Amino acid sequence: MKSFLFLLSLFCLSIFSVSAQTLTNGGKLKPEQAIMDVRHYTIALNVDFAEHVISGYTEIKVNMAKPTHVLLFDLMDSLNVSKVLVNGKTEHFDYKHNLISIHPAGELQTGIAIVRVYYGGKPHVARRPPWDDGFIWSKDSTGHQWMAITAEGAGGKLYFPCKDHPSDEPNEGVDMIITIPKGLVVAGPGVLQNVTKSGQTATYHWKTNYTINNYSIIFNVGDYKVFSRPYTTCDGNKTKVQFYVLKEHADKAEHFLDVFVKTIHEQEKYFGEYPFWKEKIAMAETPHLGMEHQTMVAYGNKFRYTKIGGEDYDWLMHHEFGHEWWGNKVTAKDWADYWIHEGICSFGDALYTREFDGEEAYNKIFQKSIFSFENKLPIVQHPDMDEEAAYIGDIYTKGAFFMHTLRYVMGDSLFFPTLKKFVTSPQYTYDNLVSTDDVEQFFTKQAGYNLKPLFDLYLRTTNKLEIHIKTLPANKYLIQLQNIDMKLPLDITTDAGTKRSIVDVKGLRVESKSIPIIDPEVFYIKKIIIE
Repeated sequence: MKSFLFLLSLFCLSIFSVSAQTLTNGGKLKPEQAIMDVRHYTIALNVDFAEHVISGYTEIKVNMAKPTHVLLFDLMDSLNVSKVLVNGKTEHFDYKHNLISIHPAGELQTGIAIVRVYYGGKPHVARRPPWDDGFIWSKDSTGHQWMAITAEGAGGKLYFPCKDHPSDEPNEGVDMIITIPKGLVVAGPGVLQNVTKSGQTATYHWKTNYTINNYSIIFNVGDYKVFSRPYTTCDGNKTKVQFYVLKEHADKAEHFLDVFVKTIHEQEKYFGEYPFWKEKIAMAETPHLGMEHQTMVAYGNKFRYTKIGGEDYDWLMHHEFGHEWWGNKVTAKDWADYWIHEGICSFGDALYTREFDGEEAYNKIFQKSIFSFENKLPIVQHPDMDEEAAYIGDIYTKGAFFMHTLRYVMGDSLFFPTLKKFVTSPQYTYDNLVSTDDVEQFFTKQAGYNLKPLFDLYLRTTNKLEIHIKTLPANKYLIQLQNIDMKLPLDITTDAGTKRSIVDVKGLRVESKSIPIIDPEVFYIKKIIIE
């Protein structure tokens, strides 16, 4: 879900460097963690800007499915653990290889347990954020401290003990209690509960009650001024839209909010009501490019707008905000299904162009994007993948193109209602994590015919749709699909014009004085074989 230059020359991935990822999360779930369901995190930390040190505790509420003699949590070795409590009692622990192994004196029984870990030290520093994760210690141009965290690849274990796996999110949310030097501001997820000032420090208490993925459990600190407006969602619910902007850029905030509100309206049109309206809609200015942190999206595009439909548009704003639906509301349970986050969100970016520049401009995006696919690995490879292995450029570009193809195959009157129905369905949102099979089965059910061959071809192979054109006598041609067992619509251009027809492996005969042109508008990733 890393921010990317998708709509500068849409689908251009030259700024991505998978090799920059040296940390990861996910993979095969450890047996000790498989029996553990995380319900809630409380993260209480002091931030020392002079020494670049954090210190405090994280409290984890877990529901154990089975009795156990060991509790296992992820935490980077760059920190130091001083004490561990389980249900208020100090317990023995080992801390190595980025894991805290806690060994209660007696068997821990089934049910709720409260684990508190006291720790501190220098957290891992990001070398090239947001592609490389860690803390970003910076200053704005006026000399004020400016700090941010990115954690999508490495996961929450960068700075707090957790079960760092995409299959488990804290269902009861997170409390973040962050103490910083007075005069700075903490921007965090959820709703600001209070600010307590004491001496030269201020403590910010942020709380979210929504399920939240580990890499969105972060905070930003800066010399912020908060601009806020009321907002009414497409379903009529009242919330607020906010921008935590550096004071030095305060003069840019009102126009930024104008652009942001337009983006919100457009996303709601295609994907339904903003998912977290009970808390807020917000962005925070950051020293890195950006990231889709839930209810407090990181923004670092420096107000570099482009024009779509004659008005200012910010590709970074639109893409990262789109992850509130694809990644935060709809969340893959395995990194193998990463394309659900990035591919569908990227397709949503192209829909902005469709909305304000028209269908032709939208089509040109995909006609150009087809040249950017690497197509070295399938988008969906195998179960139990870690984030680094799953993170390839094609989850964006080819994933988005697949949605473009699916739209063409299903037709707008069916595709768009199906897309919105999926992202607004309780079965596939919030606490209920999803897989590629879930998406395929839902779209198949709504279509009324089997779409699995199309999903498999695009997502589970590197093959292109093979279309065979066989020359017959008397200016006739036989057009056949060769590597997919389903009927598909095809636009076929002959000397009589362009006509949309249904083609399968048996083929379709057409008459033309010249060789037919197949799919001239480029709705498929294809290989044409002429005989």
